[in-house]
Amino acid sequence: MGKATPPEQQADQSSGGNGPGALHTRISVVPSPPDQDRAALFLKDLLEDDEAGNALGKLFHNDPRLKDFLSGIIGNSPYLRELMLKDAGRLLAILHDIPELRLERLLNEARSAHAEDEAGVMRALRLLKQDLALTLGLADIAGAIDLDNVTSALAGFADASLTAAIRFCLRDLARRNKFVPVDPDEPERDSGLIVLAMGKHGANELNYSSDIDLIILYDPHKAPMAGGAEAPVEFVRLTRRLVKIMQDRTEDGYVFRTDLRLRPDPGATPLAMSVPAALVYYESLGQNWERAALIKARPCAGDIQAGDSFLEEIVPFIWRKYLDFAAIADVQSIKRQIHMHKGHSVIAVAGHNVKLGRGGIREVEFFVQTQQLIAGGRNTALRGRRTLDMLNALYEADWIRAKPKNDLTCAYRFLRDVEHRIQMLNDEQTQLLPKDEDGLWRISQLMGFGDLKDFEAAFLQHLQRVQHHYSELFEDEPGLSSDVGNLVFTGDDHDPGTLETLERLGFSQPAEAASIVKSWHFGRYPCTRSTKARERLTEMHPTLLGALAATDNADTALRAFDSFLAKLPAGVQLFSLLRSNPQLLTLLATTMGAAPRMADTVSKRVHVLDAVLDPAFFGAMPSVSEFRVGLDRTLEQSRFYEEALDRARIFAQEQQFLIGLRLISDTLTADRVGFALARLAEVIVGRLLTQVIAHVGETQGVVPGGNVAVLAMGKLGGREMTASSDLDLILLYEAPEDVKQSDGARPLAVSQYYIRLTQRLVTALSAPTAEGSLYEVDFRLRPSGNAGPLATNLDGFISYQQKDAWTWEHMALTRGRVIASTTPEFAEKISNSIRQTLVQPRDRSKLADNVRSMRARIEKEKGTKDIWDLKQVAGGLVDIEFIAQFLQLVYADENPEVLAQGTEQALENLRDAGALDQGNAELLLEALRLYQRLTQVLRLALEGKFVPEDAPRGVLDLLVQASGSPTFERLQTELADLQEKVRAVFVQLVGEVSAEES
Repeated sequence: MGKATPPEQQADQSSGGNGPGALHTRISVVPSPPDQDRAALFLKDLLEDDEAGNALGKLFHNDPRLKDFLSGIIGNSPYLRELMLKDAGRLLAILHDIPELRLERLLNEARSAHAEDEAGVMRALRLLKQDLALTLGLADIAGAIDLDNVTSALAGFADASLTAAIRFCLRDLARRNKFVPVDPDEPERDSGLIVLAMGKHGANELNYSSDIDLIILYDPHKAPMAGGAEAPVEFVRLTRRLVKIMQDRTEDGYVFRTDLRLRPDPGATPLAMSVPAALVYYESLGQNWERAALIKARPCAGDIQAGDSFLEEIVPFIWRKYLDFAAIADVQSIKRQIHMHKGHSVIAVAGHNVKLGRGGIREVEFFVQTQQLIAGGRNTALRGRRTLDMLNALYEADWIRAKPKNDLTCAYRFLRDVEHRIQMLNDEQTQLLPKDEDGLWRISQLMGFGDLKDFEAAFLQHLQRVQHHYSELFEDEPGLSSDVGNLVFTGDDHDPGTLETLERLGFSQPAEAASIVKSWHFGRYPCTRSTKARERLTEMHPTLLGALAATDNADTALRAFDSFLAKLPAGVQLFSLLRSNPQLLTLLATTMGAAPRMADTVSKRVHVLDAVLDPAFFGAMPSVSEFRVGLDRTLEQSRFYEEALDRARIFAQEQQFLIGLRLISDTLTADRVGFALARLAEVIVGRLLTQVIAHVGETQGVVPGGNVAVLAMGKLGGREMTASSDLDLILLYEAPEDVKQSDGARPLAVSQYYIRLTQRLVTALSAPTAEGSLYEVDFRLRPSGNAGPLATNLDGFISYQQKDAWTWEHMALTRGRVIASTTPEFAEKISNSIRQTLVQPRDRSKLADNVRSMRARIEKEKGTKDIWDLKQVAGGLVDIEFIAQFLQLVYADENPEVLAQGTEQALENLRDAGALDQGNAELLLEALRLYQRLTQVLRLALEGKFVPEDAPRGVLDLLVQASGSPTFERLQTELADLQEKVRAVFVQLVGEVSAEES
């Protein structure tokens, strides 16, 4: 007696049987019949068959196990027994054949099935289906082939049958002069008729007695109709005929039951729908469950190319640019409705639904599909149709761990095998295990278990594992009752128990807190006007109030969250996201208290929270190459230039938000924030320059042999960006002397071409789109500032810097860094020219006068006594930067190694070269690092001027944390003292800053 494969091995099982021999040599599972004598009578009938009886007898004599195997099939599966007895010759051929080759041959014969009339096609396909059903049933039970062979053969046969039926229908249309096929042998080619396989059919995962779910579409502009025939009329008639050919029962059975109810709005639309109508529906009225269903959609017959084009067109509907937890909630609600039906709500064996019941196949599929909906919009590797393939892909993408992947793979294979055995009994589309012990015993035998208890134990183990992983993913949902106590926010008067709970949580004004929460349910804010949004918010109450109470000031945090809701344009998406990921609530609550500016960003761009759920958030800060890979992945999905700009904005907003969250959650030090923001900005600029060049090139072409580069200045050049930094840029170009214009359909003179390129780059970086803006861009540091051309020829740039530039321009040039270039050689040429400019000998006294005078002028215009204006206050950032730039220009001719774009590195280089006294260097470095850390916190947390008395406590705590001071008061004292010392060093090295000089 064969034994079932142990559950722990099934996840790795990729092929069955003992190799590619004839089926009768590959039997590894032999089921026992419930009634041996009755089975023997049917075997006797087979052996008495005039055509095949003798040959079968010889086979039985040579291999007694074959006789036992067929006896077990006959005794346990009335459907397979009927197919065997109907044609003993066919049975003999199946036993002698290699199953894989026979299946391939059956598919080819079905695809090319041809007859003069409809009845002939129907009979041919039904006989082939009988052969397929018996071949698969015997080979599957024997253990000769595995689940993938079975499901792909069934789906392949459905494709082939549909193709044969469509060819017959289209040829008949052509015979009646209503259709002119482009290819008479394959009339479906370029016919405009699209047949989309949905569900298990689309995923090549059909079960043994499965219906096929189809969506039939047609392209009215492509269909080669003739003789005044109208595509809408003829294709609806054709669809009705196609369904008849596939599913009508005759004496030979049926091919596949066919269901067209997954088409858009099936109660109100024709059986075949035009492509334009379908596109309008999905773009305007498409439901979330339809998005989930379309994950598995596959053009399976008809005009495959047109089907692929249609699916490509609706990619934005299926795969959203943002993570979509509202969709997940909708899909999950379908599952909860299924569980409400009898027999689905608990785990059992007898009568359990292996598909829809708890721990069943549908939970594995939902586990995979919902995570595909979450992440597939951002990761195209997660857009596959097959369940097992996508389990592996989710594991590879770090969305799930090895244990759920292995457990679910193993369970899926086992449960699909059980499903097939159930359907093999009587060829019924059912997933219900028998309720009686005899029926269960038959299933256990067909599964290869010697004992019913062993089968029941294995079955329950798989259900429990599936339910465990499924529940971990979806069903950790907060309810209205909570461990914290009463939280009831209905009625006019406050519930006393709720006030008591709020007070215990830490709300010092519980009545005010209760009033705020109640107000959400009156729909006063745009985000709470829909019933669904209010339901989602109600479900979150315990977790939300607990997270807000965990902050240092529960009342302030709640008011901040209320203010946040007031600005939120819609709520379902965010509330669904937070309900599915309670850990985000804690982060969001922290953000409310510590970084109002970031909270404001979330209220305007909820999708920035998506990136927090990517497993990569918990790893190291992305490198430049990792930023590039991430940005390239999203830009590759853009169908046009404007969408690329939108996707770049989404990517930048998410990454900037992540950098801020890393700072708030103390996983990234303030010292590294500037570097991280600059790293992100240079990747954005580089990739958008490529997009801009291609976009301009569509009409203006390119300058043959020309080169272009972007020179970063200021904070970006020095890798010291903050969340609110502008991008100071200069665009440099060069072109061969003999080239006068670009080579496009509408050419431009070389200089005009690069000016146009610069204008487009500025727009790409700074113009607001539907997704907001990226950066403010400043090109005023180019030669002659606003008076000069927007794009600068490199030779002119070099000449200007060497002959005409002011001292302040050379100071700014110390930060110049090429961040994007069409060639590495051009970038190197620019870098060398900058270096040559900076190493020129200079008169220290004259240089000091210029620097001191410039500092005085700035102080007159922007001077302040506010110690928190860290940039402009005397002894602030500007003083330190001027010292570093001044000393670099003084000493670079003697020692070029002192040059560095970043202020910190420049000070260290100057110290190491002996150009800056050790004591002064340490003081300046200490002050610089503190100023930069504090600046990063303030720019991320707040918009506008920082006034300590008005700032949220969380912001003050972040500043103390970044500074390392014990208290905020101590920090203010240390800050004032440092600024005084820095100004003293400035006076010592550069000179006194006097109002008269300005």
